[in-house]
Amino acid sequence: MRRIILFMLLPILLFPQVYVLEVKGTIDMGLAYFFERQIPQLNQEGGDAIILDIDTFGGRVDAATMMKNALLNSEIQTIAFVNTKAISAGSLITLACDTIVMRSGATMGATTVVDGQSQKAGEKAQSYMREEMASTAESKGRNPDIAMAMVDESLDIDTLVSDTGDTLFVGDIEGAAAGKLLTLRTSTAMKYGMADYQMDSMHEVLKHFGYSQKDVVLVEPTWSEIIVRFLTDPVVSSLLMTLGFLGLIFEIQSPGWGIPGSVGLLALFLFFSTSLIANLASMMEMLFLLGGIVLLGVEAFIIPGFGVVGILGIILMIYAMFTMLLPSAPTPADINSALWGLSIAIVGGLFGLGLMIKRMLRSKAWQKISLKESEQSTKGYSGSIGLEHLVGKHGLALTSLRPSGTALIDEQRIDVVTPGDFIEKDTEITIIRIDGNRVVVNKKA
Repeated sequence: MRRIILFMLLPILLFPQVYVLEVKGTIDMGLAYFFERQIPQLNQEGGDAIILDIDTFGGRVDAATMMKNALLNSEIQTIAFVNTKAISAGSLITLACDTIVMRSGATMGATTVVDGQSQKAGEKAQSYMREEMASTAESKGRNPDIAMAMVDESLDIDTLVSDTGDTLFVGDIEGAAAGKLLTLRTSTAMKYGMADYQMDSMHEVLKHFGYSQKDVVLVEPTWSEIIVRFLTDPVVSSLLMTLGFLGLIFEIQSPGWGIPGSVGLLALFLFFSTSLIANLASMMEMLFLLGGIVLLGVEAFIIPGFGVVGILGIILMIYAMFTMLLPSAPTPADINSALWGLSIAIVGGLFGLGLMIKRMLRSKAWQKISLKESEQSTKGYSGSIGLEHLVGKHGLALTSLRPSGTALIDEQRIDVVTPGDFIEKDTEITIIRIDGNRVVVNKKA
């Protein structure tokens, strides 16, 4: 029996797995959620190494911090293969690995924090990022001063000395100068201990570390994680917000509830649900969203017209979206970025509404259901509903008129409207005029 068990375990003992995780494109909360779930699981399963295939311009700082923490807590060896670039937040993730490999022509650095307008964030955000970079580099035995210079262009790196005793001069670094952010190319990064090896392919990395005969597993997100990452991408999430606003704006312009409002709520639901899964939104923000939806429902189905309740519902939903765009400890730059993103969504919604109306009016389908020429009264056309003979008649309000509702006049149920006054149910009313298809009533004198 022992021989059978040993025979079954032999492939695992002889060929431990090597895991490859890709860090490509925008670093977002969906990717951070994937790292937080996968790396502890891979440590539990065991293996020789976790290799990151990195090619990114960066992304969210909070997402990169979560990924950095997951890497620092890994008991399995971590290797970063900078496959072209590890810029901004990507450099923080790279520095969190035990070994750094860069291909020829690769770059790493330019890690200053920016806001939604790509402007440099305030000192509070920069200070946090400087210390994150320095502490991460120091934990892996790398020069913290060089790591901080990637964040703050005001730092003087003219006299930095590497572990090998070489002095780092600004002139050694291509494109670097006083007052500019530090970005290291492969050769310079290796010279000053910020990278360990230069290799030009994943195959070369595996061969160098003796993993070419190992079972190499590309760890990919599940279909649900792919969907969450896609929907939490800054561009897609902005589109979802815009669609949400478009739907609500359309719904405000029409009575009752219809397709535009349903599409808008669906877009907002996707926006919030995926953000909740990726830890971008809290339950409090979801409660604000649900409260806004309930108020809109009350306005649409219980209270005629559109007033304070509906506006309050929209305000609650906008507030929920705004707070969701903020990290757990927001800086002034984060607040500015969130306001900018929300403003883009609202303006984009209004702009999209205008374009949709313009295109709809020019469409063939609209031409089939609309009149190409006006129907003028001089040509015999009339918008009357044929109730002019009822002017002066008395009746009873069957519903509260706020200002529209239903009344019983000459044994007929007729939709009526007041000049603007509120009339309670069961009040006697008088038809004072007929305006086209509107029956205008007032309280019986």
